[in-house]
Amino acid sequence: MAVALSILALLLAAAALVVALRSGTTRPAPGEEGLPADAAGLRREVAALRAEAAGALRHLAVVRYDAFDEMGGRLSWSLALLDDAGDGVVLTSIRGRNEARTYAKSVAAWSSDQELSPEENEAVAHARMARM
Repeated sequence: MAVALSILALLLAAAALVVALRSGTTRPAPGEEGLPADAAGLRREVAALRAEAAGALRHLAVVRYDAFDEMGGRLSWSLALLDDAGDGVVLTSIRGRNEARTYAKSVAAWSSDQELSPEENEAVAHARMARM
């Protein structure tokens, strides 16, 4: 039974190959010789998607730490959310005994006009190392 199924699958694959070879193909655009017609379209689509993704916040890093000596558990954190050019924001939440404060600082070209804390700088540096 397994041999019969294998032979049937081989015959179907051969028939599919014959049909594919007989089907007409379109002429490639200049500079795209040797590529199937759909590959050129896929290249254009990939280029468009890459251009669109360049502005996405794809580089991120979180640094957790204890902001105060009396607090434990590393409940404070800094989060860098940056795009390919290093533009974005650093969010920081500092947890104290009775309250938590949250801050946002803008980042342009991997640096900020506002002074960043050591933890915020570390988050930006980790996000920069995560570049693709």
